[in-house]
Amino acid sequence: MSIEVARASLTCSACSAQVAELRRGRCWTCYTRWSELRPVGRGAMCLICHERRRDHLRLVEMRARSVPMCHSCAGRTLRLTQVPDSLDELREILTRDRRRNDRRDEGLDQRIFPRERRVGDRRGPPRPDSGDEIDPALLLDAIEDLVIELDEGDIEVLEQTIVRSAPR
Repeated sequence: MSIEVARASLTCSACSAQVAELRRGRCWTCYTRWSELRPVGRGAMCLICHERRRDHLRLVEMRARSVPMCHSCAGRTLRLTQVPDSLDELREILTRDRRRNDRRDEGLDQRIFPRERRVGDRRGPPRPDSGDEIDPALLLDAIEDLVIELDEGDIEVLEQTIVRSAPR
């Protein structure tokens, strides 16, 4: 019984390592580092659970697009053996059952000061009265048609000097 080992024949554009497989011209280590450092846009939310806290969000490549997802939904999506074609199917797979319906029965509230605890919830679809009128599913389709036009006056030439310290 013999095992054939693939030869490293490709060069990473970031670290110049010889590897057998590249992703966007980078080895897996450099690609992972690059993808985790990309900033998420202002006002972004997770396409699955609608999480809004920016420190929990990151851009994930899905179907050759970069979409914002929270850490939990991104990790669960990357572990799927087959990612569904539509966002609705992906939401159906990743949505937890306990958040779908109100679990409180007709029983009495046992708290001393009963009040609704879910007011101002940071999760949930955007409400029209909160100023967020953009549906994430529509935004995903609009990204394909986005065109930015620049005039000559919009372009500014910058000179940048990079000072690198000696290797340690």
